[in-house]
Amino acid sequence: MKTHTNPAQAPTPNALMAQATLNRPRRTVQGLLQAGDITQAAADAAERWCRNYVFGYYDYLEHTSPAPQGQTVRHDAVSWQMVRAQAMARITAVRDALGLCAHQRLRMMLVDDLSFRAMGEALFPTISSSSAQRKIAAQCALVLEQLAALEETFRRAAQEKRKRTPKTTPAHSKVLK
Repeated sequence: MKTHTNPAQAPTPNALMAQATLNRPRRTVQGLLQAGDITQAAADAAERWCRNYVFGYYDYLEHTSPAPQGQTVRHDAVSWQMVRAQAMARITAVRDALGLCAHQRLRMMLVDDLSFRAMGEALFPTISSSSAQRKIAAQCALVLEQLAALEETFRRAAQEKRKRTPKTTPAHSKVLK
């Protein structure tokens, strides 16, 4: 597993915190998955969202699968920030599509790694902690399933866009020159 941080900077405390965020198991997601409240696709979408969030906000990226021998990609400071901006765009698109409340629940669950009880007490302070815990668990399951469906919608839209974009052939490129 290769770990990458911004090539223009030395590891910062934020990068160390981001690494810890990525490496800890997500109890809430695993609990929902084992209970059958979410699908594996939703759990995978949560992992991708968390990686985008950590990369976008903390400037830390960890590749899950090693690149084939000799095929590592080196970024300069500008290309690194462009890739980071794409991660932020994905986070922003999810926030815009699902709303700020869903974004807050995703952040609390995946980045802050709060338990359902802690999230329930923070979001529903006036009701009993067990009721709050059940409510927030149901909300988180719904948000994760919506996240998975939204990713699929984004993926299909990108495929359609690629299909509609005309490909330049060698003949076209000669004419264009």
